[in-house]
Amino acid sequence: MFQEEHNILTQQQGRIEVICGSMFSGKTEELIRRLKRARIARQRIEIYKPAIDTRYSDNDVVSHDANSIPSTPVESARSILLMASDAQVVGIDEAQFFDDAIVEVCNELANSGKRVIVAGLDMDFKGIPFGPMPQLMAIAEDVTKVHAICVKCGNLAHVSHRIVKAEQRVLLGEQHEYEPLCRHRPVFNYFSKASMRTC
Repeated sequence: MFQEEHNILTQQQGRIEVICGSMFSGKTEELIRRLKRARIARQRIEIYKPAIDTRYSDNDVVSHDANSIPSTPVESARSILLMASDAQVVGIDEAQFFDDAIVEVCNELANSGKRVIVAGLDMDFKGIPFGPMPQLMAIAEDVTKVHAICVKCGNLAHVSHRIVKAEQRVLLGEQHEYEPLCRHRPVFNYFSKASMRTC
């Protein structure tokens, strides 16, 4: 892919790449793919994820397809700046769970000449832009939106529909808690049966 090769060649100038979409859309898979290619290119890579994300592994970044890459769990975005000084390429997974400082952190990393690759959910289960993701998408040189497949009709899905009754915004889960749906899904208020629509 010309764009990706161009990104590698120009990474010393610093840039931010954002991979976003719903759950089960392949965000982490794409993050891992780009980081492994950077490693093949003999670039020094560092990967970070929020410490709260222990679904598959306490330390590794793991995709739904069970591909993985070693990472460092961090409690706050600022911690990344302290640890990534020697890296040429910095990967950040599940960026929506970080505090708003992640935006400034990514800018500082890119301004210092690093290629920053960020993956995260662009919307929460209610369809509301999630945490710092809108700001990250705005400052990025490149934004890739990936899609899952709607489990109701097979169209492209872009919503992480919560199928358990829980109102808190952050609820770590998998296929027992979420399903990908397209725009013609049941509306987000799953507590109201009268609001249901079908694909």
